[in-house]
Amino acid sequence: MKAYVFPGQGAQFPGMGKDLYEKHPLARELFETANRLLNFRITDIMFEGSDDDLRQTKVTQPAVFLHSVVSARTLGDDFHPEMVAGHSLGEFSALVAAGALSFEDGLLLVYKRALAMQKAGEQNPGTMAAILNLPDEKVEEICAEVDEIVVPANYNCPGQVVISGAVGGVDAACERMLAAGAKRALKLKVGGAFHSPLMAPAKEELEKAIHAATFGTPVCPVFQNVGASGETDPARIKNNLIAQLTAPVKWTQSVRNMIAAGADDFTELGPGNVLHGLIRKISGDVSVN
Repeated sequence: MKAYVFPGQGAQFPGMGKDLYEKHPLARELFETANRLLNFRITDIMFEGSDDDLRQTKVTQPAVFLHSVVSARTLGDDFHPEMVAGHSLGEFSALVAAGALSFEDGLLLVYKRALAMQKAGEQNPGTMAAILNLPDEKVEEICAEVDEIVVPANYNCPGQVVISGAVGGVDAACERMLAAGAKRALKLKVGGAFHSPLMAPAKEELEKAIHAATFGTPVCPVFQNVGASGETDPARIKNNLIAQLTAPVKWTQSVRNMIAAGADDFTELGPGNVLHGLIRKISGDVSVN
């Protein structure tokens, strides 16, 4: 069965989407629609901006979403998903690609989400770190032992879990992870403690916007980050999207459940190929392209 997956924040790179804009009239139309809806020329930043320009959360999220959705739309009749999933922000791309959400509503929700997360990161400063080669259970155990806020945020693949929380909490957890045998505890350059309780103010803001948006039934199951299961009910999809901001991204579990549901051919749509490597580490028995 054919599955399409969509990356999240961190997949961006300078020049992203320029080839699509130049080659496809439909891509050009979608990019220009985005420029109008956002009230700034995001294409200028995507095509000509620097790494730092693209790293601003308010730019990164709509830029990755745009690249991903445009990539799906330009496949035309060749796009036949039997299931979809997206990593964090990529869940919005997946929902638009699967027809549960319009391009316009998806873009505006992503932009509101980005602004709300950036604001929450300023209100409640925090950080994230990637923990390598430590069992998930050990990561969870150490996070629970630290007095300050620190939680597992992204279950990316076996042996790679990202933790998130207050700076002191993440630092203390990193020390303990290394002492427990982690190969690395790598601090990430991020604008906040994403997928942690510190994103609660952003969750409140996004909740209103999500409830105000129109969601329909997707053409195929959407494996969402919060529950790692395939969803088609619009009400459940909405609730999971809201919960996602402060809950962990269960990517390992989602991919395993997609495979259990019959997925054997994964295609990543969006900038870069971050998810390629993660899926291959989760299972060596599926095709990934």
